[in-house]
Amino acid sequence: MVRNSTIPVYSLRRQMLRMSWNKYNLFNTTQRARVPNDSNKTLYQQKWASKKDTRSYHGDQITERQWQSMFKTRLPTANTKVGGVEPHPPVFSLTFAEMERRLDFIVFRSNFAPSIYAARQLVGHGKVTVNGKPMPYPSHRVTDGDIIQVEPTSVSTLKKASPKEGEEESGASVTKAPMEFVPKPFSQPFLFVPDYLEVNYNTCSTCFLRSPISRPGKTEIPSPFPPQMHALAYEFYARNRK
Repeated sequence: MVRNSTIPVYSLRRQMLRMSWNKYNLFNTTQRARVPNDSNKTLYQQKWASKKDTRSYHGDQITERQWQSMFKTRLPTANTKVGGVEPHPPVFSLTFAEMERRLDFIVFRSNFAPSIYAARQLVGHGKVTVNGKPMPYPSHRVTDGDIIQVEPTSVSTLKKASPKEGEEESGASVTKAPMEFVPKPFSQPFLFVPDYLEVNYNTCSTCFLRSPISRPGKTEIPSPFPPQMHALAYEFYARNRK
């Protein structure tokens, strides 16, 4: 699914949710019904609508062919019990788990970029390395234990600290001055790190620990949509897989 470039990405009319801190995207997130009323739709129409909505958030910049090459019918779970009870976990929320290995997704999930589009740009401009080597391909999928590092001067929330009095006169290098964290407006609801990433903000680096998993009553992939919508999207792709 590649979005129509003639329609604004944060259209208030369509209210398609995106991986972005944009204020219009946040407004769309608050205005949309969490579980849509699909009582007047056929099962196929419900699957199609869920597929469209979830894909608008999970990789709208990725074509359907690219996504289906990553799609897996087997979903990972964690065999854990809560209070001696082992309820069925919401595994369908991991339908798009394989996308979380993409380099642009990791940069965004680590809060180094304000949107998935900005993350792709950082990678494409050579501002991101994997295990110390430049990796200019946003579609690159990392393996467990890989270290992803972003050039600090390219992180939108980091600003150079103002030089102290007398530093310029003494010839001190301003480039070596520590950088300050300056949050972007409306970004607070999105500033969290998933369990499968370990982020070091002192070095602007991230370690990809493992694939996202599902636990009883919890799924690790951030998503604005409930498990039942992911389940319908999963059934659509599993039934129509080429």
